[in-house]
Amino acid sequence: MSQGSTSLPPRSGSRGSVPPTKAKKPKKPKKKRSFFRTFIKLLIGLLLIVAAVLGYLVYKTNDAISTIGVNDNKVEEVPVGESVKAKPVAMVLMGIDTREKGGSLNTDVMMVAAFNPTTKKATVVSIPRDTYVDVKDYRGRKANSYYASFYNVARQEGKDKEDAELAAKKVVKEVFGDYFDINIQYAATINFQGFSDVVDAVGGVKVNVDMRMKYTDSHDGTNIDLEPGIQVLDGKKALDFVRYRKSNGGGEQSSDFDRNRRQSEVVSAILDKLLSLGGVPKVGSVIDAAANNISVDMPKKEISRMLEKYFTIRSNDITFLSLEGTWKSPHVIADETSLANVKAELNKRLAE
Repeated sequence: MSQGSTSLPPRSGSRGSVPPTKAKKPKKPKKKRSFFRTFIKLLIGLLLIVAAVLGYLVYKTNDAISTIGVNDNKVEEVPVGESVKAKPVAMVLMGIDTREKGGSLNTDVMMVAAFNPTTKKATVVSIPRDTYVDVKDYRGRKANSYYASFYNVARQEGKDKEDAELAAKKVVKEVFGDYFDINIQYAATINFQGFSDVVDAVGGVKVNVDMRMKYTDSHDGTNIDLEPGIQVLDGKKALDFVRYRKSNGGGEQSSDFDRNRRQSEVVSAILDKLLSLGGVPKVGSVIDAAANNISVDMPKKEISRMLEKYFTIRSNDITFLSLEGTWKSPHVIADETSLANVKAELNKRLAE
């Protein structure tokens, strides 16, 4: 080619061409794979933590059940098809004053509860402690005296502590089963210290203190001092809240019906606190508090089944009712309409 000739640009794709260099972009698939691997590692780690926590709780729960439940040789095993997981169950729940000073075996907190496994709902009836209960085969007396009376009778007959408790619970189940026209299968007791410990284990409960509560008694160590208003109460103050009856001067009196309402309020608060996200880490402490202070005449397998079935129950799944009546010293005489209503509600829950 002559010196003056014009050179043509090389054709695209020819060996002599040198395409301009471009910066390489990171490959998106690698980025996705990297994120996916990280996510899987986090998920596996989370599952391991959850498994460890569940394993810890299962261990603690099984240990607690061994303490709470009755020895297997004392009760008959319940087939799965007849268990609390499959069929409705009614229980009587009793709070006992076992303080070092002034305590007794009187069941000053009394509730009858009906649970339905199909609906996972419950009905709980609070009974004023001074309610006069007169049923077939048993001489009429205050509701809160049955357990103590028949426990003491059993002890006098030579029964050991566990057998005396079972004998007293059997009587209580028969009495209140007859009174409410239902079959009550189980009875549980919790002492006042257990109530206080459970409240502390969930980090306190938020309630509305409905009046000024001020009462002291050097004989049994009572020292109640609560200002009115919405507030978070620790275990000791929550117990004071549900126990309060009147001031030392006789003012600011509180009836058994007020006490029953407060008991329901605190139970609801404990339940919701425990099942909230903030309460989940405290389950272990609650199990410890319960195990040391609760006794129920239920086979250990049945306790496990009941926990499995009703673990997620919340306060809005529970209907709280109170047996109403009038005070005629030294008893509360149940109102016939109120008694008929709570009977109907308990039977309805068991029949759903």
